[in-house]
Amino acid sequence: MVGQATNIVRLDGVEKHFGAVRALDGVDLRVDAGECVGLVGHNGAGKSTLMHVLAGTLAPGQGRITIAGSEQPGYSVSLAHELGIRCVFQELSLCPNLTVAENARVMHPGLTGIGWRRRAGDLIVGKLDEIFPGHGIGAGDVISDLSIGRRQMVEVARAFTETDKPVKLVILDEPTSSLDAHSAGQLLAFVRRAVANGQGIILISHLLGEILGNSDRVVVMRDGKVVVADRADAFDRDKLVAAMGAEHHERATPAAAAGAARGEKPVRIRARPERQSDGAELVAHQGEVIGLAGLAGHGQTRLLLQIFEAAYRRKAGFEVQAPVAFVAGDRQSDGVFPLWSIAENVGIRSIAAMRKGLLISPEREAELADAWRQKMKIRTPDMNNPILSLSGGNQQKALFARALASDAVIILMDDPMRGVDIGTKLEVYDLIREEALKGRTFLWYTTEMDELQNCDHVYVFRNGRIVADLRSGEVTEEKVIQSSFKEVA
Repeated sequence: MVGQATNIVRLDGVEKHFGAVRALDGVDLRVDAGECVGLVGHNGAGKSTLMHVLAGTLAPGQGRITIAGSEQPGYSVSLAHELGIRCVFQELSLCPNLTVAENARVMHPGLTGIGWRRRAGDLIVGKLDEIFPGHGIGAGDVISDLSIGRRQMVEVARAFTETDKPVKLVILDEPTSSLDAHSAGQLLAFVRRAVANGQGIILISHLLGEILGNSDRVVVMRDGKVVVADRADAFDRDKLVAAMGAEHHERATPAAAAGAARGEKPVRIRARPERQSDGAELVAHQGEVIGLAGLAGHGQTRLLLQIFEAAYRRKAGFEVQAPVAFVAGDRQSDGVFPLWSIAENVGIRSIAAMRKGLLISPEREAELADAWRQKMKIRTPDMNNPILSLSGGNQQKALFARALASDAVIILMDDPMRGVDIGTKLEVYDLIREEALKGRTFLWYTTEMDELQNCDHVYVFRNGRIVADLRSGEVTEEKVIQSSFKEVA
C-alpha cells in the first residue's frame, strides 16, 4: 500500500447539509498517487456531493481538505484547478453553444493571443486521439451538435489536458454512462495507463464490473457515510452488492420466452431506418422488450425519436399502433423540466388521470406522485421539492415513473439507466418485465451489455442501419461488437 506521504488528497470528517437533508456525515477519504479508487453506493448515498466538495464547487459545512500534505481552508474551484484536481461530473459541464476548441479554452485561460483557437484545438483533439482513437470529433464542432456520447468524450479529454499545470487527480463520475462498450473500453484502458504514470483517479460507477476490474481500492458509501473501504481484490460482485445494502436478484426470464412465440401477438411497431436499403425493418410485438444495440451515435436514438413522431402523425416507413411515452437518457437536455417540482415532472404525462373537471386536482397529483415515489424508491422527503434537488440517478427514476404512470402502451427508452445504482436497476428490470407481461411493449436502446440480456429480441445498428437481428438466446457481447463494426455498403 502506498504510504501517506504520497497522498494527493485527504478528506477528514467532511459534512454537508442541504436544509434538513444530511448529504455527507463525517466522511474520511484519501487518494494516493498512482492509485484508482472506486467509489460506489446507491443513488443519494452522497458520492456526487462528496466529489463536488473535492472539486471545490461545494464548500463543506465541517471537516478538513488536505491536498499534497497541506490543509486548504479556503478551498475553491480555482484552487482545485491550480493544485491539479479535475472533475468530470455526471451532469456534463460543457458550454453547448461553443466549439470543442473553445470549451478547451474555458479550462485553460492561459491560451491567449493570436492562434489560441488552433492551439486549443490541437490540445483537445490530441488528448481525444490518445484516449479515444477514431473518435471522429473535430476541434470546430459545436458541442450542441454532438451526440451525448461524443460530448462525454470531450468532457473526459478536457479534464486530462495540461498546459501550465500538471493534472494530479481526476474524478470520473459515471464516465462511461453515455459511452458504448468500445469507447468505454478505450477510456478504462487509458485510466490504467494514467494510474501507472502516477496520476490519481476516483472512479464512480454503477457498473460494478468496471469498479472491480479497474480499481486498486474500493470505497462504499451509504446515507452520506463511508461504510466500507478495502482493497479491490477483497471484493467480488456479490460482496460489493451486499456492502451497498442491495439484495441479489436472479436475472428475469424474457417475457416472450415465457409466453407466446414471436409473431403470434399483435404488431405494435414497424419501423424502417431511413438509410436501410436491404428491406430490413424493426418489428415489435405486444408484450415484447426489444433491444437496440451497437456503437453510440449510429442511429438508435434517431429511430426512437422517429417512432415517437410517427405515433402522432403519419410517417413513411413507420407504423405505430398505440400511445407512446419516451424515457430520455440525456435528462438535462431532453428529460426534466428544471423549474418544476418532482411531482409535476412525474405527472406531466398523466394529466388526464389527474383532472377533476377542467382543472388538475392537487390531491390526485399528490397521490400519483407519492405512489411512484414509493414504487421507484425516489429518495426525497417531499415530492413538491424541485426536481433538481434530486441526485442524477433519482432524477432518472422520476423520468421512468413519468412514463410508467402514463397510459402509454409503448415505452421508448433512450439508454435510460444512466447513473442509476445497481439495486434500482434490478428493480426496474423486474418492473419492465412485469409491465411487458401485462402487454406493454418496450424499445430499449442501451449501451450496457448486461441490459441486452433482459431483451426478447435485439437489433444491432451500424451507420444508421440494422446490421444484425438477434433472438434472445443469440445475444452475446462478441456478436454485438462484431456486428457493430460490420461494414455496410
